[in-house]
Amino acid sequence: MNHESKRFDVTCIGNAIVDVLAQADDELLRRHGLPKGAMNLIDAETAERLYAIMGPGIEASGGSAGNTASGIAMMGGRVAYIGKVADDQLGQVFTHDIRAAGVTYTTAPLRGGLPTARSLIFVTPDAQRTMQTFLGACTQLGPEDVNMDDIASSQVVYLEGYLWDMDRAKTAMRDAAIKAQAEGAKVSLTLSDAFCVARFRDEFLDLAERYVDILFANESEICSLFETASFEAAAAAVRGRCEVAALTRSEKGSLVLTPDEQHTVPAAPVERVVDTTGAGDLYAAGFLHGLTHGKGLAACARLGSLCAAEVISHVGARPETKLQELATRARLL
Repeated sequence: MNHESKRFDVTCIGNAIVDVLAQADDELLRRHGLPKGAMNLIDAETAERLYAIMGPGIEASGGSAGNTASGIAMMGGRVAYIGKVADDQLGQVFTHDIRAAGVTYTTAPLRGGLPTARSLIFVTPDAQRTMQTFLGACTQLGPEDVNMDDIASSQVVYLEGYLWDMDRAKTAMRDAAIKAQAEGAKVSLTLSDAFCVARFRDEFLDLAERYVDILFANESEICSLFETASFEAAAAAVRGRCEVAALTRSEKGSLVLTPDEQHTVPAAPVERVVDTTGAGDLYAAGFLHGLTHGKGLAACARLGSLCAAEVISHVGARPETKLQELATRARLL
């Protein structure tokens, strides 16, 4: 990819969310009917009820594509972000955090109406995260919020699968993908969540075949997409449907597939897994940073694994260590 001819390496589009993370046990999840390890959408009333039963919480800016954008910026990448917050306190927190990370963020806030989105994240002792998400202002993201100059000025446009739950956001994503193709940019999609895939399987398959160049999915998501319990069968099915499929498998590392290449890359070592929130987001950040800087696919996957290992070693979905320094020490940049 030609790094110098575009203003941004990547423009990310996603749900702008502030995370509230708290420790929980399996019994609490069972008692309140929360499917472990999944992301569920909830209404304002449920958000208030669940917030009341949470233990002491840590508030941190999140949102899948927002985490990816922040990770790219922390590696020295040039990145823009499109996502909708409200003109309220949490919206100001999100805006401050993403700009402070070095991301260009110019989406106009929602004035009046729904508040900024928040995700209530219950972290169990095995480091699994169970997310209950109130989308709030995110649901108002529409085609008018997509800065087409940013899209045209990017090497890669990265789309968050979670956005597919809203019709206007879906239109915005399609518009962005069409513009990206017209401007010679690559389109990347993360499938986000197996339940999300189950809701929109046919649409995601269509999107992958028509627009997507680089697909990110974890093991459960890619198996859901092809309705199989076999990772090997799902990997075989996705191969050739897009230029690159990067499939993550937690401690088993990742598999990167193209029509002509296959790379199996081990997970980067981590002393202790504390919280898996953001692992896939940061893998995508490392991978895309490598790709937009001319690295081979195996090196991109190693960079992704390094970034994922950093974020799962502490609570919260954004890196705490300077990723550029980590990658330089590992001789990946």
